[in-house]
Amino acid sequence: MSGRVGPAAAVRHGLILAGRGVLKIRRNPEHLVDVTVQPLLFLVMFGYLFGGAIAGSPGAYIQDLVPGLMVPSVLMATLSAGVGLNSDAGSGVFDRFRSMPIARSAPLTGVVLAGAVRYLVAIVVLLSAGAVLGYRVRTGPPEVLAATAILVTAGLCFCWITVFLGMVLRDRDAVQGSAVALFMPLVFASNVFVPAASMPGWLRGWSGVNPVSLLADVVRGLLNGGPVAGPLAGALAWSAGVLLVFFPLAIRAYHRRVG
Repeated sequence: MSGRVGPAAAVRHGLILAGRGVLKIRRNPEHLVDVTVQPLLFLVMFGYLFGGAIAGSPGAYIQDLVPGLMVPSVLMATLSAGVGLNSDAGSGVFDRFRSMPIARSAPLTGVVLAGAVRYLVAIVVLLSAGAVLGYRVRTGPPEVLAATAILVTAGLCFCWITVFLGMVLRDRDAVQGSAVALFMPLVFASNVFVPAASMPGWLRGWSGVNPVSLLADVVRGLLNGGPVAGPLAGALAWSAGVLLVFFPLAIRAYHRRVG
């Protein structure tokens, strides 16, 4: 795998391999189960089982649940990057890439960029299903686009955690299990499903600085109307911090794995 190409060529190679990832999704739609069926199950299950207890009615609860649920849906969609890279490393695909005149980083950036399509699918599915169940965006198209851009950006930052796991762990099941074990406490110790005010003091404090809660507040503010600047600053700080820590770790692990 050549590492002696210029930046422009490296970007082009990465985009070409991102197209490969999108093509794999088109040919195997079942790869989208985690960003279609899973968010729908959470929406229906939490909306109708717990909506009355939490918000008085499922309809009222869905107004907060739909924008909040976009965050864990995007976060869990980042698992595909680590699992996909781990599978490629174990199947010999990297050996084939190494013999081709492409940038050494192209397979990595291709998988990461292809993940953005999955994040967009998760967002569209939730907005569409939410509309069927009675959810209504109370702002306008610019705010929806802003919320989408923020979620995709956060996904592209947090996916480096799963990329790192995919490169240091030898088995794809271990990658998926480790990522779920890491993300689930963030998701369920947030304000996505229940108001932070109902939590014990120590958990309420963590929920207030939890990146999932901050991103949920940003999306709710943009789609339902409300404050955005405060939680956005915290969400951006978390995203930047994750990127600064896990991007170099993932790159180093990637080079060690592929040689």
